[in-house]
Amino acid sequence: MILDTNAIQAILPHRYPFLMVDAIVEMERLKRIVGIKNVTINEDFFVGHFPGKPIMPGVLIIESMAQTGGVLLLQEIPNREEKLLYFVAIDGARFRRPVVPGDQLRVEVVVEAFRGDFCKLKGRAMVGTELAAEATLMCKTVDRVPDAANRK
Repeated sequence: MILDTNAIQAILPHRYPFLMVDAIVEMERLKRIVGIKNVTINEDFFVGHFPGKPIMPGVLIIESMAQTGGVLLLQEIPNREEKLLYFVAIDGARFRRPVVPGDQLRVEVVVEAFRGDFCKLKGRAMVGTELAAEATLMCKTVDRVPDAANRK
C-alpha cells in the first residue's frame, strides 16, 4: 500500500460518509493511479439502495474514480488545501456489473490531459477481473473560498 486512509485524507477534502477511496496501491506521478474501495454493508446508501437487494449507486462508483484521480492530481497543485476539483463533464459512463456488499473495487485512473486548471481522466472500476464501470471524467480546479472581490 502506498497511501492509507489517513494519508488520503491529508490530500482530499472528503470525509466520512463521502470518502470513497480507502487505499492507494499504485501511483505514477501525472500518469496513473490505482485505488481501493472496500464495499461493506455498513455504507449509509445501502439502507435505501435497495432494501433486500443492496447495490452501490453508479454515481458513487464514478465518485470513487474522481476521488482516486483527485489524490493523484491534488498532489501537483500548489496550496491544495485552498483548492477543490469540480466535475465539468462525465462522458461515456458505462455500468457493466452491480457492485454489492463484500466487493472490493479496484479503481484505475489514467490522466489523459492536465493543463492549467483543467484535467481529463479515464477511469475503470474493477471487481476482481470483471469490469464494473468505466467513464471519462473532466475536472476543473477551483478556489475553495472564492475571492471576495468577485462576489456580488
